[in-house]
Amino acid sequence: MMHSPDGFPVPLIRIRETNSTNLYLNHLCNETVQAEFTTVISRYQTAGRGQRGNSWESEDGKNLLFSFVLYPGFLEAKRQFLLSQIISLAIKETLDVYTNDISIKWPNDIYWKDKKICGMLIEHNLAGSYIERSIAGIGININQQQFFSPAPNPVSLWQITGKEENPVEIASDIMQRVQEYYRLLRQDAVEQIGVRYQKSLFRRNGLHSYKDAEGEFKATILRVEPEGRLILKDENGKERGYMFKEVEFRFTD
Repeated sequence: MMHSPDGFPVPLIRIRETNSTNLYLNHLCNETVQAEFTTVISRYQTAGRGQRGNSWESEDGKNLLFSFVLYPGFLEAKRQFLLSQIISLAIKETLDVYTNDISIKWPNDIYWKDKKICGMLIEHNLAGSYIERSIAGIGININQQQFFSPAPNPVSLWQITGKEENPVEIASDIMQRVQEYYRLLRQDAVEQIGVRYQKSLFRRNGLHSYKDAEGEFKATILRVEPEGRLILKDENGKERGYMFKEVEFRFTD
């Protein structure tokens, strides 16, 4: 473990290498209760995980790989998408400081134009119908100059701006925003969170290509419902609703 920098807004554990910061923090939490917002940052991950079982490519020491823990016992499991919303917004608004054209690709990928700069995986432990513990694992491409994995559209902050940034400082800014949004969530400011999320969406305007079980089609985004359901309107004016993994964004247009 490395010494934590002064001024980091939450308890911080810095490590050289781990298989996955989510697994590392989960193990810590199972051993002894960690304070809420406790954050683990690793310079390198040997088995970073993303949504759909994907791995996350990251050059050693170049990017921001971190996880943090929440105890949202006030939140019903059916409302877990709210956590995805507030974390996505915290990251999006932090990256807005460095460049334009950052958006949230439903449900929680962070994009710059048509390229992916950040992915996350949020894992929950339930107590009855409520969420007892959530661990959010996040990978943000910061200083990596080239990508070699078959991932179709990665981009780093360095590739966008040509400047090196301090990943720990970016994590500090994100965690400040996470705390602010978490306070809003505790106050049940769900509508306010939803409006900000909607305004931040990738492809929030215009007709774009999608693919579902029946094939490709073009549609516009109408809204995202509170439980996370994406509502599209296709070229024929028909509304189509999808939960996660039921529709793909196509990049042919």
